[in-house]
Amino acid sequence: MTPTALVAAFAALFGLVIGSFLTVVVHRVPRGESIVAPRSSCPSCGSMITARDNVPVVSWVVLRGRCRTCGHRISFRYPLTEALTGALFVAAAVAFASVYVAVVIALFLAVLFAASLIDIERKIIPNRIVYPSLIGFTALVITGWATGQDLDLAGAGLGFLAFGGGLLVVALVFPRGMGMGDVKLAALIGLVLGSLGLRYVGVAAAAGIVAGGIGSLVALAAGFDRKHAIPFGPYLSAGALAAALFGSRIAAWYLSLGR
Repeated sequence: MTPTALVAAFAALFGLVIGSFLTVVVHRVPRGESIVAPRSSCPSCGSMITARDNVPVVSWVVLRGRCRTCGHRISFRYPLTEALTGALFVAAAVAFASVYVAVVIALFLAVLFAASLIDIERKIIPNRIVYPSLIGFTALVITGWATGQDLDLAGAGLGFLAFGGGLLVVALVFPRGMGMGDVKLAALIGLVLGSLGLRYVGVAAAAGIVAGGIGSLVALAAGFDRKHAIPFGPYLSAGALAAALFGSRIAAWYLSLGR
């Protein structure tokens, strides 16, 4: 196995484990429940899920998507969340040569994924996710900058102010069109991507706005009227994903158009 394949395989395994944890976060955080205890259990019969039945993706396949005790159907969203998180970790590992930066971006994408799933289902981006993430990623960026990793502390601060502050203005001017959860998520995106370079923040903002505009048009065409709230968090996250993985190339392509 080549070194790249080995790194990708390790990233996939790590991502699957984090994805399993995200299923707990997405389910419990909006309900105000602890993500530490109690252990996961079947929502139908209440039986605790054992370690052998809690292996990401594999257990769901072996159990054919049903509880071992009562046969209650287990939603496909659980293995899908785990698999997609694994894919995000692989993408980050392939995109960045620095292991430290790859880990930071992989965890960042995992947070955005969880926030997006909650926003889609509940129309909220919980502070219990955003605030700890802002603190945690600030610490990671500072540590990376201090140890000579390819992370820019000044860029992180400027990205935080530019993207978060920009959407704060929009939220204050159009309070019904932009929630404060979106503002806080944009600040987090600006912080992390700004540490890679401000061009990444620019790509994330542009891609998120374009994706949100297209999504809104599709929703209106599907029969949703303007009174229906359309969560913007997933579009911000999609823009951040595109920027994190392809931001440098997208920015270079855009700048080349003016030559």
